[in-house]
Amino acid sequence: MPDIAIFAPSPTLTVTIEDHGLDGDGGDPEIHVHAGGQGVWQARMLRRLGVSATLCCALTGELGRVVRRLLEDEGFRVVGVEREGRGAAYVHDRRDGERTAVAETQGQPLGRHDLDELYGAMLREGIDAGLAILSGPDGDGVLPADTYRRLAADLRTNDVRVVADLAGDRMIAALEGGIDVLKVSDEELVADGLLAEDADTAAVVGAIEELRRRGARDVIVTRGGGAFVVRAGDTILDVTPPQLEIADHRGAGDSLTAGVCAGLATGQSLREAVVTGAAAGALNVTRHGLGTGDMETIERLRRSVKVREHGADPDDSHGRISPDGLAALADTGDHRTDEREGDA
Repeated sequence: MPDIAIFAPSPTLTVTIEDHGLDGDGGDPEIHVHAGGQGVWQARMLRRLGVSATLCCALTGELGRVVRRLLEDEGFRVVGVEREGRGAAYVHDRRDGERTAVAETQGQPLGRHDLDELYGAMLREGIDAGLAILSGPDGDGVLPADTYRRLAADLRTNDVRVVADLAGDRMIAALEGGIDVLKVSDEELVADGLLAEDADTAAVVGAIEELRRRGARDVIVTRGGGAFVVRAGDTILDVTPPQLEIADHRGAGDSLTAGVCAGLATGQSLREAVVTGAAAGALNVTRHGLGTGDMETIERLRRSVKVREHGADPDDSHGRISPDGLAALADTGDHRTDEREGDA
């Protein structure tokens, strides 16, 4: 089974209050406790796709000890730097169908020694895996953005493929180090001043070229759950995922990233891997558990993913994957769905 190393510097303890009563009176609320955060949601979807994940993270205080136990109970390998202090956590109330924040904390910044240990652990695990995902923390002040530049550069120097799912200063820093695949949303590019609001596809293509000039080899720009744009080598692709009813849009982008990385880890080309990612992201929005789904449904949703070269006839599109690529993903391990599904 292939393994992917994920830089998840500050995983979050999530507590969600829900009410799924069917008799109309609400009844007792359901309280769900899970480990969360961008890297965790990516790891969760990777596991659903038969790819193992090693999470490199800082585990802070009593919240960090709980997060470690939850992650290990899900079957993840955790390489953690344990430290005292205040960890990241949130409590959300969804009993009225909307997500209301009751309490949130981003945790404390990493000190120099802890950051050095975490950096070394990620470098070691990335070299062993050969494919690394750089994901961000919940809080802006957890670690310096330049950490991502150094990590991207050092990993690639050691022949590790680097996939970055970042925005803002962390994305800019990682670009300086060099990225094999960058995934970013058009909203994030607007916030970073790299794209105008309501930009058309031609403008998105222009932004992709600027990102390549800054250090990304291939780029994926998502566009609010609809068709997104991929630069794979010398080819611009328009990718349209299946449009499904949305239960919770959060986590769709992380599931897409995980699906792409699962495909790459099992030998798919980027063009094939984005089909896997599009299907995984589409399935995730139908669920309340972020980074969740099942391999069998994702395989079927691939058939509805449309991929065409930019500027080509819209009818000349498909979501087919080569037999070798599909077989590689199907043979990565036991795809039985785990009953433990992360909420957020």
